[in-house]
Amino acid sequence: MRLITSVATLMMCAATMTAGQTYSVASPDGKINVTVTAGKDLRWSVDADGVGVLAPSAMSMTLADGDVLGANVKVRKAQEKNIRSSFKTPFYKKAEVKDDYNQLTLSCAGGYEVQFRVYDDGAAYRFVSDRKKGFTVEDELAEFNFASDHQAFIPYINDNRGGDKYSYSFESYYDRQPISQMYADSLAITPLLVDLGGGMRAAVMDNAVEDYPGMFLVRNSDRPHSLKGAFAPEITAGHWGGHMKLNYISDSRAAHIAEAGARQVFPWRTLLIARDDMDLLDNDMAQRLAPECRIEDTSWIRPGKVAWDWWNTTNLSGVDFKAGMNTDTYKYFIDFAAANGLEYIIIDCGWSSGKADDWKEESLMICNPDIDLPALIAHGDEKGVGVILWASWAACDAEKDTVFPHYAKMGVKGFKVDFLDRDDQKMLRSMEEIVKCAADNRLLIDLHGMRPTGIQRKYPNVVNFEGVKGLENCKWAAMEGDRSATDFCEYDVTIPYIRMLSGPMDYTPGAMTNKARNYFRPVNDHPMSQGTRVHQMAMYTVYEAPLQMLSDSPTAYMKNQECTDFMAAVPTTFDETVPLDGKVGEYVAVARRKGDTWWIGAMNNWEPRELTIDFSFLPEGRKYKVVVFQDGINSDVEATDYKRLELEVDSDTQLRTVMAPGGGWTARIR
Repeated sequence: MRLITSVATLMMCAATMTAGQTYSVASPDGKINVTVTAGKDLRWSVDADGVGVLAPSAMSMTLADGDVLGANVKVRKAQEKNIRSSFKTPFYKKAEVKDDYNQLTLSCAGGYEVQFRVYDDGAAYRFVSDRKKGFTVEDELAEFNFASDHQAFIPYINDNRGGDKYSYSFESYYDRQPISQMYADSLAITPLLVDLGGGMRAAVMDNAVEDYPGMFLVRNSDRPHSLKGAFAPEITAGHWGGHMKLNYISDSRAAHIAEAGARQVFPWRTLLIARDDMDLLDNDMAQRLAPECRIEDTSWIRPGKVAWDWWNTTNLSGVDFKAGMNTDTYKYFIDFAAANGLEYIIIDCGWSSGKADDWKEESLMICNPDIDLPALIAHGDEKGVGVILWASWAACDAEKDTVFPHYAKMGVKGFKVDFLDRDDQKMLRSMEEIVKCAADNRLLIDLHGMRPTGIQRKYPNVVNFEGVKGLENCKWAAMEGDRSATDFCEYDVTIPYIRMLSGPMDYTPGAMTNKARNYFRPVNDHPMSQGTRVHQMAMYTVYEAPLQMLSDSPTAYMKNQECTDFMAAVPTTFDETVPLDGKVGEYVAVARRKGDTWWIGAMNNWEPRELTIDFSFLPEGRKYKVVVFQDGINSDVEATDYKRLELEVDSDTQLRTVMAPGGGWTARIR
């Protein structure tokens, strides 16, 4: 529950306002300052620790009737309030989020206001409409004019669905370039990280995206070293295309980006500021700015781990049945999940007899004749393992009101909804309708082809998102000669600092066939990972995912039971998070607590590294037993090599560790 512990209000009458009025609001600690100028246009600038971060940057919304919110601004009232509060977060990396900020609200002639919110680690603004009737938003201007031509980590769109500029899976590697050298014809997704120098970073994000398109970023050709938002216009005509014809591809788009209600709250445009890379590992901005929970009773929402079939292509050995999309295979997966304390299995694409490209004619409710779904659900109930089903967005959008109640009554626990691959207004509306319908039927949702938008706090039955270049990309990675063209391990230690700022990610870790980069090959039906075994194991602590996969086959895990026991025991939500060390793109080390047990995960790029683990986060006055998995002495060549240790530590312990190239280190402390 939100608790306002202190409120200070400053009212300024319209009669005292003059053209070009300047306002300012600072963070609670006074170290971040936002200056707002309101006159011919509306601009904000941001400085942190006395250093200019954003030069004056314009914001406006152009309406189809010719009005421009943010032009020729007449401020009728300015109000400042100081909020000191917190709220519970049962499905997150900590049990409670502190929510302290100072807010400036400018109420303007024309039926709108602009809210500026400043935290100790960033600032954000949003438009709020209070007009008498609905209106059409033709476009929005959201500038981020950086004070210098900083280097940035830029996640470009590079794999459009069916050639549609705005249809994308929201999965990108990171190009490192100065802002001024961004490709002029390319969109980038958020979050986008900027290196401000001196160890300081800034991330550009959009938050609380509801009933409005998501924000892409482009180089702002009108300004030096500047970014600006870009938004997908509404699709007016299209066709089914992309992979298996699961994407609705635009043939034409409208001249506007959104239809708005008379009273509508628009998304936050956010500038997050970190003084150290480690600050990015425990940042709560996306949670703070997200809409509050709309589910009154969340007791039925059960995070957990999943035995998953698709990545390992059901590669089983030592069984007396033909493995594949059939009842015997998934009974075996359920038995494996039960034996290892996993809460769920997922049955991926193929369980339904409805063909992906003619879903309008064949319902999801017609099962593949080789799948006895009621028998599997009953078997899972007996073993304490829930069944989650794969479904396309197209099918869920069309059939949710029939399909969700049907399968919820049958005992299915949730759906992995795939191929959303757009974030225009219609898609965001559809996504929320699907998620709400699922919540009404007590179903979990894992969204693929979509990045976190804030809906995970509003509807916490959304237990994960994809929007990440996960382990599946090892199946089809490009090669340059006899070496992978993709540096997975560098990406693995970049995404905790950037992608995870927006929310959880379905990376699907847990590969048991591990290879050093020179020995890695993409093999679709017998996939492998880059980096060491312990690199994979550490992901279970480092990566946020309330619904987390074990992506390899039961056979592979049973052959490596010691590792499996450790991975299966790592929680998927936590009570406390403590960053230990790290640098974007180089390495990461983080500790997380669940109850009285602590977990540590550390991961490395391809540079071997010595790391000192500082255990001062532990309560003083007692000894703790630690189970450690570390890279084996030969893991630089044979990446499956590891060593298991049992140690004793206390809060004064400083433990020197060594990570191999592409390596890792992970521990349980209790």
